Amino acid sequence: MDRARIIRTSKFLSKHLRHDPKGLGLTLQTGGWVAVNDLLAACQRTGFHISRADLDTVVAENDKQRFAYDATGTRIRANQGHSVEVDLQLEVAAPPPILYHGTGHVTADAIERDGLRKMRRHHVHLSTDVPTALRVGARHGKPVIFEVDSAGMQRDGFKFFCSENGVWLVDEVPPKYLRRTP
Repeated sequence: MDRARIIRTSKFLSKHLRHDPKGLGLTLQTGGWVAVNDLLAACQRTGFHISRADLDTVVAENDKQRFAYDATGTRIRANQGHSVEVDLQLEVAAPPPILYHGTGHVTADAIERDGLRKMRRHHVHLSTDVPTALRVGARHGKPVIFEVDSAGMQRDGFKFFCSENGVWLVDEVPPKYLRRTP
């Protein structure tokens, strides 16, 4: 499977496992899970042909580790980023003292003024390192990085979750916990 096909397949799966499962005739189970056989059959019905080997490649090689299999390998889910209602069954976790958020320069002033909001997603997504935040921010133009005082937020009662692929999630980040990095 070449790189372009991996990316195309990842985008197709992201759309349907995070935003539009009904578009494939699927219903997300508790935890966001879908039976692999149901997903593959639905893909075939819509003309997006993908084999189990192709799916394995996308899960293993996706640079953002967007997808995961359950312990049995019979179910798959998107790790985070859903806009459809789903309980991912994530446990509250203690974050590192500082986390990072990358965005495009166009939205930086509004974020500095209003904080980070989840918008159409279930959570705000935060990174543990600057390079990852830069990659995320670069998708939206010239990247701007915000440092998040996650230790202060946790001390003040905010709940954090860590997805299976290491993305930290929180409902919001008020402006007082943000610092734009130079």
